[in-house]
Amino acid sequence: MSSIFTKIIQGEIPSYKVAENEYCYAFLDIFPLTKGHVLVVPKKEVDLIWDLEANDYRELMSFSNKIAKAINKSIPCERVAMTIIGLEVPHTHVHLIPINNVNDINFANEKLKFSNEEFKTIAEQISNNL
Repeated sequence: MSSIFTKIIQGEIPSYKVAENEYCYAFLDIFPLTKGHVLVVPKKEVDLIWDLEANDYRELMSFSNKIAKAINKSIPCERVAMTIIGLEVPHTHVHLIPINNVNDINFANEKLKFSNEEFKTIAEQISNNL
């Protein structure tokens, strides 16, 4: 059975896409910790990041780097944090989260809520800075 991320990549489930290439897909987390919280996933469905083939791992990290730089240009923040947890969805994914202090990356925090239009605007801002 395909993961929710595979369904997003294939267009079966809508997303606020930031960017994609041959190997990866980046989109806004719909339960963001901060404004501009992006998920980057490899198009190849692999549960554990350490099980990715070497080239797929390099592509994921390289693409995440480009997205993080675009987030940094788009969202006022001290830095863009990266975390890979992978407990909720069995498909490798990188969280890129604009932060101003270490508490901003606490997944126990209440998630932010944005309107459809706000999500679209945020995704467009980041995409335009690639």
